[in-house]
Amino acid sequence: MSQKRIAIFGSTGSIGKQTLEVIAAHPELFVAEILTAHSNESLLIEQALLFQPNMVVIVDVTKYATVKKALEGKPIKVFAGEEALEQVAAMDCYDFMMAGIVGFAGLKPTLTAVENGKAVGLANKETLVVAGDIVMRKAKENRAAIIPVDSEHSAIFQCLVGEQNNPIEKIILTASGGPFLGKKPNFLVNVKRDHALQHPNWSMGAKISIDSATLMNKGLEMIEARWLFNLAPHQIKVVVHAQSIIHSMVQFEDGSIKAQMGLPDMKLPIQYAMAFPQRLKNNFPRYTFDKPNQLSFDEPDTRTFRNLHLAKEAMEKGGNTPCVLNAANEIAVYAFLRNRIGFLEMTELIEKTLEKINYIATPSLEDYFETDGEARNFAASLIQL
Repeated sequence: MSQKRIAIFGSTGSIGKQTLEVIAAHPELFVAEILTAHSNESLLIEQALLFQPNMVVIVDVTKYATVKKALEGKPIKVFAGEEALEQVAAMDCYDFMMAGIVGFAGLKPTLTAVENGKAVGLANKETLVVAGDIVMRKAKENRAAIIPVDSEHSAIFQCLVGEQNNPIEKIILTASGGPFLGKKPNFLVNVKRDHALQHPNWSMGAKISIDSATLMNKGLEMIEARWLFNLAPHQIKVVVHAQSIIHSMVQFEDGSIKAQMGLPDMKLPIQYAMAFPQRLKNNFPRYTFDKPNQLSFDEPDTRTFRNLHLAKEAMEKGGNTPCVLNAANEIAVYAFLRNRIGFLEMTELIEKTLEKINYIATPSLEDYFETDGEARNFAASLIQL
């Protein structure tokens, strides 16, 4: 395996930081070629000084001078702004993009990489939630490999290796249930930000932690899986698996089920995507069977956690509906993290936005961007100032 040049889009986030850990553990196989951050200039500077990439991008243009000065005299090119993300994504100086930018903001650079035939490790599920039809079509046209990094989709991807000619009956996405598993609305109405950020099994960024607490994360994963694996909505099932040991399963038409197991650690799917098709030796903690341990499975409570139901409906309706769902959810989570709305009010905001925005059955890329803007504006208008 020759050394791969890695572009990390979102290097200061949870996925980005763990990707750098994998690179540091395998310097003979990987080198950090591009690092990008939205506004965390101090961490971006620290990463750049340590890993000496070819170039860095700071999206917040007000931080450009700080980054430029800190890296002065180093052989590192410094760029700033959203357009720079797309320009850098189109360059030929890297082999593999780790798409770790959170939310809708990750769509443009990821799509640019795909259009340029780059292999993409997709940790940004919103890219396929919003425009999965376009992204997957472009990937096929440009022979760009998309390797999922979400633990659930990585598990399905791993289960399908060697099964190219065997039709899928269904996939089973496992959900931990988040920090409020088993709770009812009378409890959730009083939930605050800090409590919702405390995931029982995974260490994640703020946005995905809230999505996990509301089960929206699992809803977004259903939509992502539809496009990644070319499935019909009825072929996708969610089960609650509180221990997060089985990361997801595939059932084939003969009834056989394949599962991928392991301790919850995002570095494993990150490393797998970067090294695919090889598996690299590592010192990550292992799951052992030397102690009794119960693995449980239950149906999700969609009456309490209605975000999962809304996401399933959006997936079945298709068109620009998942785009509306995602935009409204991003606004809702942003407001909740700033104590502007309550935990259950996030779902109400999303539902009202879905009812308001006009439906487009076969949207263009421009339609998706317009839909996103309209949905965000309407959702924001519902929040009390």
